[in-house]
Amino acid sequence: MAEIALADGVWTFDGEMLRIVPGSGREVHEVRQMLGALVIPLEAVAGVTFEPARKGGHLRLRLRKGADPLTDAVAGSLTAPADPYRLQIPKDRTGAADYFADEIRDSLTVWQTSQGPCEDYLLPGPHVPITATAGDGTVSFDGERVRIEWTGFASTAKDEAGPQEFAVTDLTGVEWKPQSGMGYGVLRFHLKDEGPLKPPQKDPRCVSWGMQRFGGTTCLVAAAVLARIPRGPAELPPPPSTTAETETILRHLSELGDLHRQGVLTDEEFTAAKQALLRRLG
Repeated sequence: MAEIALADGVWTFDGEMLRIVPGSGREVHEVRQMLGALVIPLEAVAGVTFEPARKGGHLRLRLRKGADPLTDAVAGSLTAPADPYRLQIPKDRTGAADYFADEIRDSLTVWQTSQGPCEDYLLPGPHVPITATAGDGTVSFDGERVRIEWTGFASTAKDEAGPQEFAVTDLTGVEWKPQSGMGYGVLRFHLKDEGPLKPPQKDPRCVSWGMQRFGGTTCLVAAAVLARIPRGPAELPPPPSTTAETETILRHLSELGDLHRQGVLTDEEFTAAKQALLRRLG
């Protein structure tokens, strides 16, 4: 088992599951605090890297498309410090971060984890009911219906439209993006036969904000809703033939044997890796 425990959070990896627990200090972003602990199966992982910087760096996890509703909802726009899949690494722990990343990469290699999109979400998304307020509205979701109520910052158009409510079965998608430059941050719900889009500040299907960088915890509402919208078939690559997969596993077994004979792997490490490969052979 590999673990790296820091003030920013604790990441633990047992070879099959990665557990991420956010730190509890004031400097930890509210998105990560509200999301809480995450348990991520190895099959959801696309890769992991340590990104060095002058004062240390970040350990960054990349998930497969379609594996996690939060990752899909934010589409790469949720950067540090709000991103739950980044861990801030101080300068004196960069070696530990490199080792931790290698452990995950080695397991991905051994298990030959697919890098393609997932047909179904492998992470459940944020718990419901969930509520968030940003800019001109408060949005809540109970698992079946989305409700938007306007704040004092709402435009006349939104006030006149009144509170909005949508069934998740009437939605075709969710759009979320943070505030940037002169543009608004947006949480917009797309409906069937919705017609042309209006500007964020006038669209009653949209909560918008012009001050908060990440819009509070609106991204978590977006993820919770997205997790419950029926998904179409994913664009999955054809599965490898049984013969090809067997040959790959046998090649890895041979490589493990060479590493064991050379003294690179201990008896315990060799046995554990060999058993993992044999389980894949059934």
